[in-house]
Amino acid sequence: PCLPQYGLVFDAGSTHTALYIYRWPADKENGTGIVSQVEACTVSGPGISSYADNPAGAGASLKPCLDKAMKILPAEQQRETPTYLGATAGMRLLRKQNSTKAEQVFAAVSKAIGEYPVDFHGAQILTGNEEGSFGWITVNYLLETLVKCSFTGEWAHPPAEDVVGALDLGGASAQITFLPGITIDDSSTGALLRLYGTDYSIYTHSYLCYGQKQALKMLMASLHQVTTSSLQISHPCYPKGYQENITTADLYDSPCVHAPSTPSPTQVLTVTGTGDPAACSTAIQKLFNFSCGANTTCGFNGVYQPPVRGQFFAFSGLYHNLHFLNLTGGQSLSSVNATIRQFCTSSWEKVQKEFPTKNRDHLRDTCAASSYALTLLVQGYRFNHTTWLNIHFIRQVANVDVGWTLGYMLNLTNMIPSEIPQRVIGLQRSNWTAATVLLAIMLILIFCLLTVICCQKNSSGYEML
Repeated sequence: PCLPQYGLVFDAGSTHTALYIYRWPADKENGTGIVSQVEACTVSGPGISSYADNPAGAGASLKPCLDKAMKILPAEQQRETPTYLGATAGMRLLRKQNSTKAEQVFAAVSKAIGEYPVDFHGAQILTGNEEGSFGWITVNYLLETLVKCSFTGEWAHPPAEDVVGALDLGGASAQITFLPGITIDDSSTGALLRLYGTDYSIYTHSYLCYGQKQALKMLMASLHQVTTSSLQISHPCYPKGYQENITTADLYDSPCVHAPSTPSPTQVLTVTGTGDPAACSTAIQKLFNFSCGANTTCGFNGVYQPPVRGQFFAFSGLYHNLHFLNLTGGQSLSSVNATIRQFCTSSWEKVQKEFPTKNRDHLRDTCAASSYALTLLVQGYRFNHTTWLNIHFIRQVANVDVGWTLGYMLNLTNMIPSEIPQRVIGLQRSNWTAATVLLAIMLILIFCLLTVICCQKNSSGYEML
């Protein structure tokens, strides 16, 4: 029997890294919905971009997950298992800040993976457009909206309106990708994908710095800059009664956050939560510029975006934020708004009592993060009360985590052909043709035989019935 094949993809995000192990039948037709996820291993510690000053640490952090993968992959197949590492916005930002350090981190992770008996194809930084496009491919591949095996065994294209859009929120960037149904005015936000013999002209854009972690950093910095006393920050999105100290160095350590004149890095700031949902919402909206230039349709910060269209699947941070508040069940926009507002008025004491097992930082950030996700979707991408109901918040489709990694691997292993698979149709057509020709020949022969027999019977004087 054919052994199944495996593929490994590291998702090196800005806040953490995960290793996905995929498996598919070796004799697979280039179909869809056939790749399964065997394992998702979370690497402990922060994202690889946090190891800028200790590149070896980034390499070492990957080892436990690689060891786990070696236990899962059959020994005789390890050497031909394609292995990839894709890094996203955390490394895009580090490359901007210090390209030498980014190279050193990549060298270290490549060296670590290279010590394992796998077919390593190198580490790469994905562009924002690639991250958006591969997420869109993943979700549509798993939903079988690109190509489907019909009951006759032929590959057929589902109607274009079955194709869904993808909404992805990471730690350092946010992606929106969908089929706009119109020609795209701005080529930098478009991608033309040819998959299974069909061209898809998708709209995709990635907003760098608008991932959750960086956005909350920008929020804190903007709150710091409006305070009269530069040592106190009152934070309307933090629960009432929450207090912590941070240094200006921590606050301004990212290219997304522009420091005022020259803050002294050792300065200690006291952050106090005020639990004020209206003020929280206002402060978050200040991170965006919602006005569009000369009569164009846009998302935010002047980026061209056609009006949202069709159904959307929202995953990663968008799913996790709303799921924590039990808001991923198709609730209306008003109900989501009300629940978030309600949570945002809770005191720190009440929140800790209600969720005793939850991580402290996560609890502190819940109001800010869910308010941010809502502002991004409604005012940023311009979903309204009606189109909000077209957003489906999910983590997995068909037991596979939704994100860019599967689409990335399918693309690099050429598992999604640009033309529709020929083999099934080809064989079936020729079989049918052969069978039909054979049948015709047999019928003609039988006819001839009967005619001959009849003639003989007649000539020998028998009467025909």
